[in-house]
Amino acid sequence: MTFSIPCVSAEPAIPSAYRLVAEAHGIPSELFYAVALTESGKRIDAIGAVRPWPWTLNVHGDGRFYPSRIAARSAFRRALAAGRTSVDVGLMQVNWRYHRAALGHVDRALDPYTNLNVAAAILAGCHRTHGDWWAAIGCYHAPNAPRRAERYSNRVRTIWRGLAVRR
Repeated sequence: MTFSIPCVSAEPAIPSAYRLVAEAHGIPSELFYAVALTESGKRIDAIGAVRPWPWTLNVHGDGRFYPSRIAARSAFRRALAAGRTSVDVGLMQVNWRYHRAALGHVDRALDPYTNLNVAAAILAGCHRTHGDWWAAIGCYHAPNAPRRAERYSNRVRTIWRGLAVRR
């Protein structure tokens, strides 16, 4: 998904779920949160900020934000019933086709903590392979496409810098 993130937040704090999951997997929490913002960042008008949105799906390149877990689950099930298995799911846009075993089933895939933990395991694995966080972030998005991985890593870096400025 490609999102324009004009303003991440006036708040410097990383939400506790991201901090706890990142810490459990040995990932710098600001980097992990920047990945989430890149993957599912949505402007929340009520608070005037961009936040990761848990009810986000990208089905074969068509990214959408759903108003509720029920709506996202329904759309996810319709996509799968139609044979569309390339579905990026939830806060971290974990791909169903490649990570179905870790995600479990539709409800677990949309569960924010499950989604964060599966994503963190993927990102930590990429870091073990590459030994560098920026390369790991690129690997998280496009493990077999170096140019796409680099572009993605640069997008995350821009958001990460925005988080650092607000501290």
